[in-house]
Amino acid sequence: MIEPLGRNYSRNILLRMLVSAVVAAGIIAWQYPFLAQLYFRNQLTAVGWIVNGAILLLFLTGLVRIITFLRELSREEGELRALLANLSRKLPNPAEGLDPDAIIAQRLRSLADLRAQGASINHGVLSATLLASLSARNSFPKFVHNILILTGVFGTIVALSIALLGASDMLGAGGDASGMDTIIHGMSTALSTTMTAILCYLYYGYFYLKLNDAQTRFLGALEHVTGVYLVPRYQPEPERIANQFGDMIRSANQIVTRLESAHERMAASSEALHGLLARYLEDVTSLRLSMGTVESLLREGFRLPADRQEP
Repeated sequence: MIEPLGRNYSRNILLRMLVSAVVAAGIIAWQYPFLAQLYFRNQLTAVGWIVNGAILLLFLTGLVRIITFLRELSREEGELRALLANLSRKLPNPAEGLDPDAIIAQRLRSLADLRAQGASINHGVLSATLLASLSARNSFPKFVHNILILTGVFGTIVALSIALLGASDMLGAGGDASGMDTIIHGMSTALSTTMTAILCYLYYGYFYLKLNDAQTRFLGALEHVTGVYLVPRYQPEPERIANQFGDMIRSANQIVTRLESAHERMAASSEALHGLLARYLEDVTSLRLSMGTVESLLREGFRLPADRQEP
């Protein structure tokens, strides 16, 4: 039996996510004085905290959804491997021991229902339906992936607006020091929000792509198992007969085509043989005439008596 699914692909992505989170936590602990100065100290307004908090909330919410989806895919991969094990053991019921809510168990029930109704199995429709269902479940992580970087741009614009207000106050008050503090605060907020959005986007974007890879690999393995192992097993008998009859018709058409081709070749050969025979008869007739002429000349030359005709 061919193994169509890599082992524990989704779980390996989760482990990679955990390791990268630990590394990120170590970097944060190492650079904590700088980060504390940038994010927490000398904050004149709560704009930086609000924007950075919104970015982190959006990032963590999407990340939790990715983790949940990867765990679901990991369970589905396990169920698919269990089905392959049942098929390799040639169990009468391949769904034995499977979770009834698993995707592969639902696929088995769909195939069984189609067989019971005597309907033909359209593998393409089943595949498209499953793909649409999974795509709908993946809509929120996709939304976060598209909007996350824009939150950093929004924070930057808001922070630059604060800096411009500080510059306006400083120019209007004749060089008031509070205006300079506002400018510095705005520039610091712009830096912090931009850096937060970019780092979150890099981390989230990578694992969002790995989520899509895991989903694609699982769907490919599921459709491979369905097409190779399940459809032949659940194909209704009338459909098999129709397929076999169609094969017979195609074979008969091929035989008729070959017979027609052989008949055409035989007709061409017959015409060629007829022409050859006609030329042969002409040559024989000409030879007989030539032989008669030669015989007459020989008799005349050697003064031989002519042949007597029998009465």
